[in-house]
Amino acid sequence: MTTTTPITIVGNLTEDPELRFTPSGAAVAKFSVAVNRRTFDRQTSEWKEAGTDFHRVTAWRSLAENAAGTLTKGMRVVVVGDMKQRSWTDEKSNEKRSAWEIEASAVGPDLAFATAAVTKVAKTNGAGAVAGDDPWASASRTRPAVPAGVGAGAGAPAGQTEGYSDEPPF
Repeated sequence: MTTTTPITIVGNLTEDPELRFTPSGAAVAKFSVAVNRRTFDRQTSEWKEAGTDFHRVTAWRSLAENAAGTLTKGMRVVVVGDMKQRSWTDEKSNEKRSAWEIEASAVGPDLAFATAAVTKVAKTNGAGAVAGDDPWASASRTRPAVPAGVGAGAGAPAGQTEGYSDEPPF
């Protein structure tokens, strides 16, 4: 029986992600995340360490390859995924065993403790070629051109085209 529970954890990698490939060629990365638990002691008005939980995490396909190529031991990470219970029978003792693991749907650095330079990975069509439906594949780093016949509208300041502003959004 397999059970899943959505979960988000924030902790430190205890090892570099280990990248392997299944016989069919699917990438899989496994790594462990240590999550330090703290509790607030109302009598002393202080936070106290309450132990560390270690979580095994599995990532698949492009997430596995990107995690293995980006993350290293000690990094503080955020992991989102499903907690699943895996059951098996021990080959030596013939006893039933089970373990909880997280199957990641997203993994990234905790930006409260680091900075990151994000690079969009080109989407491929399975044969290694860039897929035609990837809107980022041809994205421009500049503002899109203003269509012909569109000028400063009634609500736009002089010299500014409608819909575009140099003002920050906040």
